[in-house]
Amino acid sequence: MAFQPVQQKYTGSIREVTLGAGDKAVVIGGRSAFPFYTFEGQMPHPPRIAMEVWDKDPNDEWSEVAKEPFKDVLGDPVAWAKKCVQEYGAEILAVQTKSADPNADNKPAEEVAAVVKKIVDAVDVPVVVWGVANHEKDSQVMRLLAEQCAGKNLAMAPVEEGDYKQIAAACLGYKHTVVASTPIDVNLAKQLNILLGNLGVKEEKIVMDPTTGSLGYGLEYTYSVMERITQAALTQGDEKLLQPLICNVGEEVWKTKEANQTNDEAPQLGDQKTRAVMMETITAVDLLLAGADVVILRHPESVALVKGFIQKMS
Repeated sequence: MAFQPVQQKYTGSIREVTLGAGDKAVVIGGRSAFPFYTFEGQMPHPPRIAMEVWDKDPNDEWSEVAKEPFKDVLGDPVAWAKKCVQEYGAEILAVQTKSADPNADNKPAEEVAAVVKKIVDAVDVPVVVWGVANHEKDSQVMRLLAEQCAGKNLAMAPVEEGDYKQIAAACLGYKHTVVASTPIDVNLAKQLNILLGNLGVKEEKIVMDPTTGSLGYGLEYTYSVMERITQAALTQGDEKLLQPLICNVGEEVWKTKEANQTNDEAPQLGDQKTRAVMMETITAVDLLLAGADVVILRHPESVALVKGFIQKMS
């Protein structure tokens, strides 16, 4: 007698959201079962990997092993973006607007937006624009970009309760996608989706960012909250939690002590590059299993490993 696995019955399915525009637009979501449970439901769109690009040279903010694959382009964000697409096969780019940070470079919003627009115009893949979580500065930058990049369907992040009216209104007016970001809490995630809906943002224009903890730095808590969101969406059919999920993995992993300690500083931890790449890879794989539809990664070797995992599981 053939083995018949017990099958879960689902009442909901993750909504489909399109990132970008044109031939290289990417559709995420659409699952009608838990991640990779294709024996129980459909997974029409496998999870995607976005590669991280900064709008400035990370200089001493990145370790040498993180800078190595991009050492020839770190001072040129456009060349950096092209390298990610042409050499490393990035299907999505995540542009971190680090130069806008009021606690660091604090560049004018017009200057930041101009750099990001050059990147958007130089590539044909979808672009996620990730701000610095300063409500006033992010609102200034995102509103400029929304108008200047009308028709490109950017995904703008993080859109939080403190700035959603400004950023989401700009996305609504110029037809971009909102990345609704909340601090690792199911109820707060649901509440922000409700607020965005009340503002007029359509469900097919919302991606959720539950915020991310790295391996060893709160990953298990992130995982449990994402799992609860997925369970509420699929098994309970909660209409306000059916949005696809995105996780800013690279940013979280590569700022940890373990990822940045050199071989001389921590010889007991083994080779630094192997250690950091595996931290990023394991964090991404765990979050994919928890329900992430997009993971943002930094190192090309992590990208290759996670891409291989997705292909095998799909």
